[in-house]
Amino acid sequence: MHASSMNLPASHFLNRELGLIAFNRRVLAQAQDERVPLLERLFFLCIVSSNLDEFFEIRMAGLKEQIKGHSKTRTTDGLLPQEAYDQVSAAVHRLVADQYRELNNTLLPAAASEGIRFLRRSQWTDAQREWIRDYFFREVMPVLTPIGLDPSHPFPRIYNKSLNFIVELEGRDAFGRSSGIAIVQAPRVLPRIIRLPEALAPESAYSFIFLSSIVHAFVGELFSGMTVQGCYQFRVTRNSDLFVDEEEVKNLRAKIQGELPQRNFGDAVRLEVAENTSPAMIEFLLTQFGLEEKDLYRVEGPVNLVRLMQVPSWVDRPDLKFPTFVPGEVKRLEKGKNIFNVIRKGDVLLYHPYQRFTPVIQLLESAATDPQVVAIKMTVYRTGTDSVLMNSLIRAAQNGKEVTVVVELLARFDEETNVSWATKLEEVGAHVVYGVVGYKTHAKALLILRREEDERGTPMLRRYVHLGTGNYHPRTARLYTDFGLLTCNESIGMDVSEVFKQLTGLGRAQALHYLWQAPFTLSANMMKAIEGEKHAAEAGCKGRIVAKMNSLLEPQIIEALYAASQAGVEIDLIVRGVCALRPGVPGLSDNIKVRSVIGRFLEHTRVFYFYADGAENVYLSSADWMERNFFRRIELAFPILDARLKKRVITEGLKLYLADNEQSWDMDSNGVYTRRKHGRNKPHCAQQDMANLLGKTL
Repeated sequence: MHASSMNLPASHFLNRELGLIAFNRRVLAQAQDERVPLLERLFFLCIVSSNLDEFFEIRMAGLKEQIKGHSKTRTTDGLLPQEAYDQVSAAVHRLVADQYRELNNTLLPAAASEGIRFLRRSQWTDAQREWIRDYFFREVMPVLTPIGLDPSHPFPRIYNKSLNFIVELEGRDAFGRSSGIAIVQAPRVLPRIIRLPEALAPESAYSFIFLSSIVHAFVGELFSGMTVQGCYQFRVTRNSDLFVDEEEVKNLRAKIQGELPQRNFGDAVRLEVAENTSPAMIEFLLTQFGLEEKDLYRVEGPVNLVRLMQVPSWVDRPDLKFPTFVPGEVKRLEKGKNIFNVIRKGDVLLYHPYQRFTPVIQLLESAATDPQVVAIKMTVYRTGTDSVLMNSLIRAAQNGKEVTVVVELLARFDEETNVSWATKLEEVGAHVVYGVVGYKTHAKALLILRREEDERGTPMLRRYVHLGTGNYHPRTARLYTDFGLLTCNESIGMDVSEVFKQLTGLGRAQALHYLWQAPFTLSANMMKAIEGEKHAAEAGCKGRIVAKMNSLLEPQIIEALYAASQAGVEIDLIVRGVCALRPGVPGLSDNIKVRSVIGRFLEHTRVFYFYADGAENVYLSSADWMERNFFRRIELAFPILDARLKKRVITEGLKLYLADNEQSWDMDSNGVYTRRKHGRNKPHCAQQDMANLLGKTL
């Protein structure tokens, strides 16, 4: 039964969108934390802006669509779309105000004291102004296209999240026109931040100028003979959710390729303007974009802080960044060893980024050239534009291997990259399929079939498998925490083979030995495991659940956890992002604790532990506890069968996080988070403990 069909008390749930804003509050706290190196604080500040961009493009856009359609559907916590939008909008306005306050009052002054300056126009010396003027005429002005608004030049189509300027003018041009308003769009080819030559800034090792400052200073050069009354930067965010009715589409890839360009011109959902923008220009812009005052964000500084994310990489100041971290090696997979031989001797657990992602790359590279490998099958959700893994698949196909790749074309904001890889794979003869209509393929699975001999010398095909909680993306494997399992367990291999058969062919789902699969058995098995702990507690035995994930929203699961809590099951939930469950409510969730860990690395592992009468069942998964993961996606949860590896997951993936008192936040029953303090206790930072255990810091 889907959660949407259940009539559950609204008081049992917290609002999803408000939970996402609370998550970004915790990210902003990293930017405000003086213990975090300065340039990393700037980076966290930019992450908030990046997160908010997607939040508006998808979540707020969705609410506005419901409002426009006069939807009376209430959120799980009982709010109508307009009520939810108003509450969330107020929370975002407060968050953005705090974000810019931190930038202007703390981070920029602190950076200036370290010789990293962002110069305002009022601070330019004569020599600097001359260099900037030359830069404007040489690099900027030739690619700008000022658009004076009149009946033959209507308001232009503004690209999603692009930098633009609205200019108030006085006077008449060469044709006698005097509309008084012009729009200047900054092409994406122009850098948003420019570094001054060191010779022009001897007092500062790094001096930067914003492109917006340069345009403001010399915009008059674009309007000869007219007087500029005001020039104001603005940025509009648009609905970017790609709608494709898969059941009505004959060629999904062609349809997506046709839809992608329109994503940047969807309905406007947010307008950001410079703080000094005149009321008349604000009213004009709001009217042009069909927005209201609550959709407006006045900011003191650049309208796109995401652009500042590049600055830390430009500044050679290791003392202002996190110490260099080197992931550890897996001893069993030391260089030169045949990876297939190693996996045959026993399962291998990988914990990224504390251990290298290299074994996954090595496995696929070896499979591409190994004459005994006959077939490779793999799911691709996000992998990056320059992927060594995809190149290995291409090489495998060129070497005559049977290569099958399930590419998820609707991986949000990676559609174009995935279409490109699908095309390249097809060109070399690989079988490329796009999963199942109506279900995103989010599972992370790699299957390699290798012709070998068994102990008696009889020819056989052995299945080698990699299953993971994160994407096949080498770059994010250095930034996200994820588990991966390498195994040639026969039953797991057969399960993975069955899943690929479902994805590429037709037929009814067959029972699997070990894997739990959405949309068929994952939800039911999770519910059964939770209920098993509940029954144990009711019988006077120990009941214990520890779960770590990105998001917890699925109402049916939440209700099952409440019931388990009431029976006496001790439940610890480590939820990085949004959590709709209310912990610690008397009589409802007394035995449930919720915490969130925010640190240097993005917590991305999904780990589910059930005491199970002492068996201590541990599952890793690609799925969060969300309705979409259970019912609208292809997901996998896989058990850790090796006792030694299970102990590692329990210790490294759960216990260390429960002990964290440095980067951990406790959530109360109203969704308010309080940062844990170690006080007189020994400080414990889970991420640092793991780095010390498996890797090394230089």
